[in-house]
Amino acid sequence: MTTPGASDQLFAADETDPKGRATAPAGRARTFRPYDPSQQFLLPPSIDDWLAEDHPSRFVAEAVDELLDLAPIYASYESFDGAPPYDPTMMLKLLLWGYSCGVTSSREMERRCGTDVAFRYLCANQAPDYRSIARFRRRHLGALEDLFVQVLACCAEAGLVKLGRVALDGTKLRASASRHKAMSYDRLSPRIDELEAEVKDLLAEAEAADRTEDEAFGADRRGDELPAELARRQTRLQKMRAAKEAIEADAKEKAAARARAKAEKEARSDDEVQEAAAAAAKKATPDKAAQRSFTDPESRMMKTNDGFHYAYNGQAVVDEEAQVILAVSLTQAAGDVGQLFSMADRMADNLAAADIEGNPDVMLADAGYCSDDNLKRADGSEHDWLIATGRLKHHERVPGAPRGRIPKDATPRERMARRLRTKKGRTDYTHRKAIVEPAFGQMKVRQHAGHLRLRGLAGAIGEWTLHATCHNLRKLGKRRAATAAMA
Repeated sequence: MTTPGASDQLFAADETDPKGRATAPAGRARTFRPYDPSQQFLLPPSIDDWLAEDHPSRFVAEAVDELLDLAPIYASYESFDGAPPYDPTMMLKLLLWGYSCGVTSSREMERRCGTDVAFRYLCANQAPDYRSIARFRRRHLGALEDLFVQVLACCAEAGLVKLGRVALDGTKLRASASRHKAMSYDRLSPRIDELEAEVKDLLAEAEAADRTEDEAFGADRRGDELPAELARRQTRLQKMRAAKEAIEADAKEKAAARARAKAEKEARSDDEVQEAAAAAAKKATPDKAAQRSFTDPESRMMKTNDGFHYAYNGQAVVDEEAQVILAVSLTQAAGDVGQLFSMADRMADNLAAADIEGNPDVMLADAGYCSDDNLKRADGSEHDWLIATGRLKHHERVPGAPRGRIPKDATPRERMARRLRTKKGRTDYTHRKAIVEPAFGQMKVRQHAGHLRLRGLAGAIGEWTLHATCHNLRKLGKRRAATAAMA
């Protein structure tokens, strides 16, 4: 009796499963986990079993259910008419989790509700359409400030806020507006005249066509439908006129503010101040290069890391302990200098609302916030400010390692520069970047916060607040997970 060869053994040992698929040969058998896409569930499945116990989305669900007070949101539905809306608790979970993991598009959220286990878990296997998600986000922008304070209070309770060193900074956030859908003031006037002529010609053509059709088919048809080409031109003409008026109004406002400040500095009477402001506004002429976007007229052209774009200037105050954000705001001004004390006041209001006692040991700000007026106000402020002064002027002198008393005739800039050059000042200020910049980086990379989706100043402020709330929520979730792991 002959022994079969190895190849004969291999093929002889092959077997098939009930579906005719080859299994592993004898002698070299390897078992695999059962895989049958057509397998029927013997018992109704629980959606809770689909998600890992330590998945971060579970903390979002827990936070909304147990930590946050949604009474103001629910109260807004008392006079709601129409079909029953989606439960605000579910919609808020969806929104917070989406922004926490960088899904900010309402259409993408709708898709994830059908394909992503975490989204399906939070929505209890429902699938709200993108219009409902977008309307919920826009409708409850005002409630986001209250949710931010509630999350901040939870962070403080968890020991994530110490109020030692606190840093203030700004970052540019791209608006939902294209540079190619904008026009400068110098081009607006001639282009408006051209469009008006084109609209006039199109209207004449439409009237001629109506007369021809009336003669051919009778006068019973409506004939008031606008041709598509005419409708597009009229819409664009309206946007151009609005942009031109906005640029002119902005120029008048800036001229009046400059004249008012100059008159107040010269100690004129109130009537003279108002007269000077009115005269300056009347004479004001817009800068020919001034632009307005047609898609988001409230955004402004700003210099970003990748060139000039329509953007907003997002502000944040960040605590050193765990990089928790204490206050946020957003402005149309490209510069930071006017936001110093308004952000400090906003931080104080948030700390009081969250029942967090005390003031920061030191408030850190870069040279973008430095001005003579800010330095003077900082001297009498309740906060201990450390503001970078930038380059000193030729007549200003500060020793490299100052000792002794500050000279009596030192200017506010010299006094601040002297503090920055002391050992303690250098130690404090070197921590500024490590406090605030990582918070911006984490939000822009993890949450895609660098490009806003909502248009208009109010929408942009609400979305920036939502990003800051999700940032703090992620910090709180990490602390809870670390505490649970150590228990």
